[in-house]
Amino acid sequence: MNSNAPSKPRKSTISEKKSKIPRFDVRSFLATVGAGRAIGKYQPGQPVFLQGDPADAVFYIQKGRVQITVVSKQGKEGVIAMLEHNEFFGEGCLAGQPLHIATAIATAESVIAKIDRDTMIRVLNEEPDLSKLFMSFLLSRNVQVEADLVDHLFNSSEKRLARILLLLANFGKEGKMESIPKISQEVLAARVGTTRSRVNFFMNRFRSLGLIEYNGGLKVHSALLNIVVHD
Repeated sequence: MNSNAPSKPRKSTISEKKSKIPRFDVRSFLATVGAGRAIGKYQPGQPVFLQGDPADAVFYIQKGRVQITVVSKQGKEGVIAMLEHNEFFGEGCLAGQPLHIATAIATAESVIAKIDRDTMIRVLNEEPDLSKLFMSFLLSRNVQVEADLVDHLFNSSEKRLARILLLLANFGKEGKMESIPKISQEVLAARVGTTRSRVNFFMNRFRSLGLIEYNGGLKVHSALLNIVVHD
């Protein structure tokens, strides 16, 4: 037998071929432009979409803040959500919603990913990591909506305002509280479901009690929680 005969190339096994396939990266998918995906930059006050626009995509906040508002036929406006980085919105299109039922407006300089509905559905079906992240978001959003409903049904406007301020300051997240960027009392009133004058009264009261302070932004102290839990 000729030991110098060239050896045949070894065939790659199935497991080796699979190992060469790049692993799906959720963060990269949500942060880059690609098929069915786009990235947009928004200035404060700039709409991402308007109430009544076609609902054909899901949006993901890479950076910034977005406010979701709805206007009734009588012209009354209500703020139904205040979102920040790492949150989705516009997900109603995945459930067959043909038109947006609310308006989404950037409230800070924002970078937002737009994923076409068909692309989002396909990747959710194919990639467990994205499905897990999106499911976690939906469950958290559902808990938040239920808590908001209970808050409006049973709590006073003062308690509702205190709770909104704590949420905006990320109370209970990552062990620290953040200063709240500039936010108008009109927006707070719409979010709480009361008048601006009432919000102004409560904000002055919170400030006099040392529960909040203004330092370029709005700093909320954890002691404000006492307003929420006190009967």
